[in-house]
Amino acid sequence: MASVADVTDTPSGDADKVRLQPGDPAPDFTLPDADGNKVSLSSYRGKRLVVYFYPAASTPGCTVEACDFRDNLRPLQAANADVVGISPDPPDKLLKFRKQQALTFPLLSDPQREVLVAYGAWGEKNSYGKKTVGVIRSTFVVGPDGRIEQAFYGVRAAGHVVKVLMTMGVT
Repeated sequence: MASVADVTDTPSGDADKVRLQPGDPAPDFTLPDADGNKVSLSSYRGKRLVVYFYPAASTPGCTVEACDFRDNLRPLQAANADVVGISPDPPDKLLKFRKQQALTFPLLSDPQREVLVAYGAWGEKNSYGKKTVGVIRSTFVVGPDGRIEQAFYGVRAAGHVVKVLMTMGVT
């Protein structure tokens, strides 16, 4: 179960009004990873953390994005950054996805969508011309001090990691 202070799940789409900005404190969380171990944002204090939110493991776009982070992990780590991916998927689905794609960073499970809501990554979006409520593909760079350095909302799966690297000063 997620642990996030002062967050209300609003499946009506009101959550999409939350938009974190650089300088904002990153909402803390504790979520289970693919192996069922608890992972907390606070355990990354002192280094950068790239937190990305994606709709569903093993779907085409989410696979492209996860593999892009996997393939660019070395330059991210050179910038003193770790990576975690968060979706509403249960840990067993994340474990299968991690193994299939040989992912080498934690995938976290947020089935109650508390962390998604806290980061503004859950809400109303346009999907193939229809308005739906769901995961808004988003990425955040959290600084060593626990504050948001960069916030990207509504990103495209392909090629996004290069933009993250550029904003972090990694070329």
